[in-house]
Amino acid sequence: MRLDAIQNLLKVEHEAPGFDAALTLVEACREREEYAEAYRWLRQAVDLASGALEWQAAAGAFARLRRAREPDVPRRIRAAVAGSYTTAQFSSLLRVAAFREGIDLELYESRFGQYAQDLLDPASQLYAFEPAVVILAVHEGALQLPAFSERPEADVEREFERWQQLWAAIGRSGARTIQHSFALNPNDPLGHLAGRVPSRHLMTRLLNLRLLREAPADVAVLDCERLSASLGTSRWFDDRYWYLTKQAVAPEALPDLARHTAALLAASAGLSRKCLVLDLDGTLWGGVIGEDGLNGIRLGSGPAGEAYADFQSFVLGLKRKGILLAVASKNNEADARLPFEQHPDMRLRLEDFAVFIANWNDKATNLRRIAAELNIGLDSLVLVDDNPAERSLVRRLVPEVDVIDLPEDPAGYRRCLADYLRFETVALTEEDLQRTEQYRAQRDAGALASAATSLDEFHRTLQMRALVKPFDDFHLPRVAQLIAKTNQFNLTGQRRGLPELRAITEEPGWIHFYLKLRDRFTDHGLVAALIARCGSETAVIDTWVMSCRVIGRTVEAEMLEELCRRAGELGCRRLRGRFVPTLRNLPARDVYQRFGFQLVAEDETETVWEYELESQGPIENGLIAAWAS
Repeated sequence: MRLDAIQNLLKVEHEAPGFDAALTLVEACREREEYAEAYRWLRQAVDLASGALEWQAAAGAFARLRRAREPDVPRRIRAAVAGSYTTAQFSSLLRVAAFREGIDLELYESRFGQYAQDLLDPASQLYAFEPAVVILAVHEGALQLPAFSERPEADVEREFERWQQLWAAIGRSGARTIQHSFALNPNDPLGHLAGRVPSRHLMTRLLNLRLLREAPADVAVLDCERLSASLGTSRWFDDRYWYLTKQAVAPEALPDLARHTAALLAASAGLSRKCLVLDLDGTLWGGVIGEDGLNGIRLGSGPAGEAYADFQSFVLGLKRKGILLAVASKNNEADARLPFEQHPDMRLRLEDFAVFIANWNDKATNLRRIAAELNIGLDSLVLVDDNPAERSLVRRLVPEVDVIDLPEDPAGYRRCLADYLRFETVALTEEDLQRTEQYRAQRDAGALASAATSLDEFHRTLQMRALVKPFDDFHLPRVAQLIAKTNQFNLTGQRRGLPELRAITEEPGWIHFYLKLRDRFTDHGLVAALIARCGSETAVIDTWVMSCRVIGRTVEAEMLEELCRRAGELGCRRLRGRFVPTLRNLPARDVYQRFGFQLVAEDETETVWEYELESQGPIENGLIAAWAS
């Protein structure tokens, strides 16, 4: 490509180029070996891609670029696609969709229709690939259900047990599962009667419900029945492609299937976004509260007012599944708080927000403040703001923050946020339900720390109590979630999933325990987990993660005290810990040094520390009391 043409294209950097221009820039930067820039433009191209042809073009550009240089992304995951139909096109789109979620995906594909054979044979090539995740890309035609049944419940039970056997086989390999449920083909001769009689259609619906409700914690289910209904079943099914290539999902629907599968992959890898930051005027209500007053804003009545109220209800639903809410508004604080305190049609209340900021600073400054107050990264934030200028400013100054482009009509706000997939989760725990209260308690504790005369006084004033126990079946899903999501205090970067954790609990020689924490403000729930392997004399820390909410609360000392006790009981004379640096865990790099560990090895990839139990004595805390279970 000629240099002047490239330079002309580069001028569009601040002008929001279209898909074709972004993709041309990808190729131009690749040819010039400017790989970081090429990947940056590819991300923009994927965001702009609309329809199967543009997604296929983006996937092709990604494949060419990856052959030249692998992307610099937070996660690298080996995954296997076990399909009941031809999955080559789906896999190609999945790779680029996963890239956009921060995952470099190395894929293995089963041969056509060989999913069950591959999964049930422990010596199969699929298991030789050693995937961390197996994606069951299956369709309704793979179900072993009759067209009509005299005993529909028994047939559904038999089919559900078949999928349970496949999940168990995957779990024995240490991999997690993403299961596609079954889209319902609209071409049914029974028509509207299909759901009222014991037909295959009805049994498929019942099976989908059981998959969603009864799949174990290490199986994430992608609800294809819901997704196909949202897209339109006429777009999901195109029999021409089945007859020509045995592709069960139409090309038009594959981008959405790939996007949603990648979203579940990202959620299982701890890459979901944590906090939704909301503007107020024009976003949560119509009008400007400082100018129109409480009675002048549009909320609750009229078409626009109802749309804003329903949007608030949707936001409240996100909070109920563990997403933190924050406000960043250019406003006088008293004006900004007034609708929450007095307007009868507000669905959101002040107590729903972990942080509430209303001032005249720019949005970028306030977003940095929100991240600092919550002790999370900027890449955990998502901004929703009706003002295009504010959105553009944030994209330039804090590109780590995701920015959602709202439509002009508030009637489209709810759908716009529903289409955003980076709030997906694969499980819902008690800690998720209490997350806002826990972060508000963290902020209250920060105020207490400011008033304390010493750090020890602050810790004693918190009146902390801890419960430390070995892993058990009830707490394993939360432990797995904590390991997957934790970035700042994750010393080795290990991402052990539920099957691996369950295997560790069944093998001798492993030390494993979690810690729950309470203080005077709240019950923080399960906030730390540690796994170590005991050899003849040394306990080697395999995984150590801790919620950022309790960093600096002496929980580190409490965990090491417990490790010293358990390692001593198994006859270990020393502890060994590794620190593997990442972009996010640098604040935890000195934890071993702070507790008297000695540096024994160091290179650019890791540092290794050891603590001699016999000569140095066990580590003790003394600032956290025992919590009677």
